[in-house]
Amino acid sequence: MIGTLERVPLREVWPHEAHDFTKWLEDNIDVLNNVINLSLSSVEREQSAGDFSVDLVAKDEEGNLVVIENQLERSDHDHLGKLITYLTALDAKVAIWIVADPRPEHIGAISWLNEAATSFYLIKVEAVKIGSSPPAALLTLIVGPSEESRKIGDQKKKWSEQEKIRHQFWTQLLDRAREKTKWYTSISASSKNDIGRTTGRKGLGFWNSIRQHDAGVELYIDRDTGKENEEIFDRLAKSKEAIEKAFDEPLEWQRMEGKRVCRIKKQFSLGGYHDEEKWPEIQDVMIDAMIRLEKAFRPHIDKLPV
Repeated sequence: MIGTLERVPLREVWPHEAHDFTKWLEDNIDVLNNVINLSLSSVEREQSAGDFSVDLVAKDEEGNLVVIENQLERSDHDHLGKLITYLTALDAKVAIWIVADPRPEHIGAISWLNEAATSFYLIKVEAVKIGSSPPAALLTLIVGPSEESRKIGDQKKKWSEQEKIRHQFWTQLLDRAREKTKWYTSISASSKNDIGRTTGRKGLGFWNSIRQHDAGVELYIDRDTGKENEEIFDRLAKSKEAIEKAFDEPLEWQRMEGKRVCRIKKQFSLGGYHDEEKWPEIQDVMIDAMIRLEKAFRPHIDKLPV
């Protein structure tokens, strides 16, 4: 015969969170250890953290401090804020938040925090029994640190650093450009791979692009339909010889068959945003190329249908 698992209201088992549940967890820390696959020891209650008191403080197998916050109700911002405060005040490496009902937004928040250096665990607590048996604690891991979350965090840091570098590159390019042309006046520095402005005709823009080790300038054609873009491209391509003569260099004419956009570009392989020692040279080449590109295309763009 198999019994039926029944859930028991938490307050019937632990009427007072601090006096009953926290004390029970202090005495039965192995129940938590089995869920999160840690070996916590030296558990102490109500340890001071500035003006606050941490529910439980323990140590892991490497001697790092672990803070535990208990909440026998639905998770809220107040308890999450306290937990983060405890981490910084005690310089702990692991945070454990035990709640009766984890909100979706807090599940997301803990997942995000796990992408940083600290390990966060969000655990749901329930009380269960079978028939007339005594109630037992049921702890379920909702979110915890993982190798995947660490990799995601590392990748985000890498992206963030790249965005910072690109913003610095564009800032310097715009500063240098002001000495040579007014073309960049209305453009702001960006953390993206490209900056640009409209030609004054719908769907046509001049763009500067920078990647890790190369850079370029281009005329980007993107109106409402691929057919219309191809028609504009073909019309400009009829003047290819005159345009390239005015630009003083060959261009890459990319009709992009089967795709919506078309582009006409000039790519430079002298370096990109990871080649900081070459930035002044790269920027001067891009500025000069954009001035020539705009000048070469302007008469032909002005003849296009609105």
